[in-house]
Amino acid sequence: MKRHDLLDLNDALQHPGRKIGVDLSTELPEEEDLDLVRPVEGYLEAVSTGNLLLIEGEFKTRCVVECARCGAPLELDVEFRMDEQFPVEGTASVYAKDEYAHVEAEEDFPLFEGNNLMVENLIRQGLIVNLPVQPLCRHGWDGECPEARKRGIELTPEDVHPGFGDLAKLKGLIGDGEGAGA
Repeated sequence: MKRHDLLDLNDALQHPGRKIGVDLSTELPEEEDLDLVRPVEGYLEAVSTGNLLLIEGEFKTRCVVECARCGAPLELDVEFRMDEQFPVEGTASVYAKDEYAHVEAEEDFPLFEGNNLMVENLIRQGLIVNLPVQPLCRHGWDGECPEARKRGIELTPEDVHPGFGDLAKLKGLIGDGEGAGA
């Protein structure tokens, strides 16, 4: 049975210097944690140096994430580049008749089945790593956020920790020209 998410890189591995390029589009159907508005689209290029498999690519998509402050859904465009290297073991078949080159992937998260790249796994990994850590709605951290207030999660510094209230007072005193050196 042939899997649709596998990219056969054996030709590049057995012929160092030969480049394989493909245009890709995927909706990452196995990914439950990502809410894609548009498929992830881009390209991958792979070439073997004989001892390394070099994979480069560029992708873009639009997805829904949550605001780090108020939890409101945000649609945002994500563009990312990939530049990966994987060790190659063995001798390319173009140089030896009794051996062949194969990827020796040392990943905790599998990216290869033999010399076949699991394309969706690699794209998923690249997308997740390139998502913003704390996406914010248009109100940001400093603006008054009606969504946060509506959800009852608008916090004052004292709500987070009593010591932060004291720090806010101290900051206010120092900002007024009073405080420590005055």
